[in-house]
Order: sequence, then C-alpha cells, then structure tokens
Amino acid sequence: MVDLKVLLVEKEDCDAGTVQQIRNGLAEDNSQYSILRDATEVLKKKLEIARPEQSNKLHLKIGLSLFFLGHPSQAIEHLRQADSTLANFYLGRALLGKKDYTEALRAFERAEKGGYTASQVHLQKVAVYRASGNIKEAVATLAKLADMASHSAEYHFQKGCLASADGLFSQAIESFEQAIKLDPGHTGALFELARANDYAGNDDDAVDYYERCLRHPPVHLGTLNNLGVLYEDMGQYTKAVECYRKLLAANPLDAQARLFLKDAQASQSMVISHTDDKVDTRLSQVFEIPVTDFELSVRARNCLKKLNVKTLGDLTRISEKHMMASKNFGEQSLNEIKQMLTIKGLRLGQSLEEGAPTERATGRVDHIQLSEQEQAIYGKPVSELNLSVRARKCMTRLNINTMGELLSKTADELMEARNFGVTSLNEVREKLTIMGVSLRGD
Repeated sequence: MVDLKVLLVEKEDCDAGTVQQIRNGLAEDNSQYSILRDATEVLKKKLEIARPEQSNKLHLKIGLSLFFLGHPSQAIEHLRQADSTLANFYLGRALLGKKDYTEALRAFERAEKGGYTASQVHLQKVAVYRASGNIKEAVATLAKLADMASHSAEYHFQKGCLASADGLFSQAIESFEQAIKLDPGHTGALFELARANDYAGNDDDAVDYYERCLRHPPVHLGTLNNLGVLYEDMGQYTKAVECYRKLLAANPLDAQARLFLKDAQASQSMVISHTDDKVDTRLSQVFEIPVTDFELSVRARNCLKKLNVKTLGDLTRISEKHMMASKNFGEQSLNEIKQMLTIKGLRLGQSLEEGAPTERATGRVDHIQLSEQEQAIYGKPVSELNLSVRARKCMTRLNINTMGELLSKTADELMEARNFGVTSLNEVREKLTIMGVSLRGD
C-alpha cells in the first residue's frame, strides 16, 4: 500500500507520478483519506516556516492533496502560488469544476506552454468548451485528437459527453463504456453511466456505478447526492446518512445536504407496517380497474365518458351529487354504477370521505373549463421542470407524469410520499411559480 504521508512529506519530488500514486493510494483504502488529510496539515505547518525556494513545491503538494480530498476552492489558492506546469494543469481542472471557464483555459494554456502533454491539455480544453456552451469549438478540438481513440479513456469520455449534448444517447453510452474499458477508474465515465441508469430506473446498476465512482478520487459531489437518494429509496438509510455527511464535510454551507441528512436520520428510526402496505397495494390495484371491464348500459357508459371517469378509483373521488348533476345521468344509471362499485367493496365518494384527492386529483382535468394556455401547461410532461434526482423520483413514485397530475396535488399529499421532504416541496413550488401556476390549495 502507498504510504501517502511518506510520499508527500518526506519525499522531495512531486510530479505526475506522484499524482498517480495519490490516486492509487486513495483507491486502495478509505483510511488513506485520513492519512492524506494529516499529511496536508503537516505540509501547511512546513509552509509557515519554509524558505521562499521551498514554498513553491509545498504549495503544489498541498494544492494537489486538497484537489483529491474534494476541496477545489482551497486547492485553487495553493495551486495558483505553485506556478509550475503540473500546478497549472490541475489548477485548470479545479477551475473547470468551479465553472470559471476563462481562467481554466488560461491555466491549461500555461500548462501546455510549460511542457505538459499537449493532447491531455487539449482534452481538458474540450471539456471547458463543452461546459461553457461552445460546442462547435469542442467538436473541432476533439476531431484533431482522433488518433487517441485507441488508447485514451478521456477521449472517449469527452466524445460521449458531446454525443449526449447532441441527443445521441446510445452513442454516448457506447463511448462511456469504452472509456471505462480503457480506464476502469475513470470517474467521469462512471458517473455518466450511473446517471443514465438512474434515469432509466435501473437502480441496482446505478448504485454499482456510483459506488465505483467513490473508489476513484476526486469524488464528484453529485455522486454523493445521487447515491444518497438511491440508498434512501432502497431503505438503506445508514448508507444514505454517510453520503450526506460526506457532502456536508465537503461543503458545510450546503443547506440542501443538511436537510437531506436530517430526513435520512429520521427515517432510520421509522417503523414500517408491512401489513398496511399490503392492504394499500391491494386497494390500489382495485382502484386501477377500468370501468370498461363491467357490463353497463350505453347511457351509463356515455355519462362516465363525459365525466372523464376511466377507473373505479375515479368513481370513489366523485360524489353522488356531482354525478347526478351531469346531463342525461338519471337514477337508473346511478344504480348501475353503485351496483358495480358494491361488487368490489367500494362506494361513490369513498376517497373524498377519507380525505383523498378530489376529482381533479386524477390529473385528468376537464379541458373545456380551461383556457388554451392552461390546457397547454396541464398537458406538459413533468420532466420539463428539470427537478433534482430526489424530487424526480418522488414524482415517479406518485405516478405523476404530467403537469396536470402534479397541479392536482396539495402540498400535504406530496409530503406523504416516502423521501419527499420540505426541500423537495420548496423546489417544486419554485419551479411552478416560474411557470405561473401552483399546487392545489397553495
């Protein structure tokens, strides 16, 4: 095992080989993070009494250590003062992570002028161009590096990112998979594959890729956030708590991570009644039975169609008075409907009495009552809100696919969903406010 303290404190040299040894050491054992932190503190003390000719290398070592420990802002401060080719390259990477694209480009240019491998610098420039929205320049720069396709994981990673930006998701996945074949520890490719599986609902595969990301520093903070949410979905609250604690260690001011941590800690002590879950599941299945499965008269079928009633669950969310107010709906049709519900142990207005959502909560709003602008909003997919991973998963869990279905919910109904906390609720409210709409009851 690499002794990181000896490597950084006792050995004089610090070059690209040192960087690789730091990565390898951290990947070997999580305890190495503690050793690296201790070594960094020793280096800082040395810097306080160092002679001018020694400070350059100490700034470099401290900057690299902080970069791999996941503290880019602090790393930038030291790497700026190191003023070496290696320092400029990692300064560029740290600035890229902080979205300071102009300064990142300048740092990479200084690294190239100082003799850093040109192809590696240009690949990082592709990342800067892509992240800053200059896709044309990114594509042109990557095209000049085509000879790296046979051996460079970073080349395939950048190629995959560009394909993804162009909507070519299958090609993007192929490139990311090629990247990890060439370098199983390429965190960028692992993260993108994890995220792709996360969006596709392949939770087990997503967790596997995210966990592999954690073994290869520097750790992307998005990895900790997304993995924490997945752990919560799987009921692995202890692991979720660990992810959120690491997020807060990296950024103590992260209010969202603090709330997520609080939610996960609370869930650790929750007692779940599996019997109630089974009852709820059976009832949900009955609610989903289509009304077309039953023998009804033409008049009754037409009336239900006008009311946009499609399932037995819809009927439990409508009162008898509301149905009788419908044109051409008489006592005979009403008795047919009641008899149909009785067979399944249900009754009209049952969900209303139990405090469940009203007719509007089905999400199938009577569009005749809406303006054209409102109809357009209600018909939009909820994915257009670009919600965070946690909020998006809650939408899936609640089977909310359209804006109409979301707008029919109250804040209390959303908060009843597992892992849907105040943070997610505020996020949804903010996104809806931008669109000029709000949750039912807001």
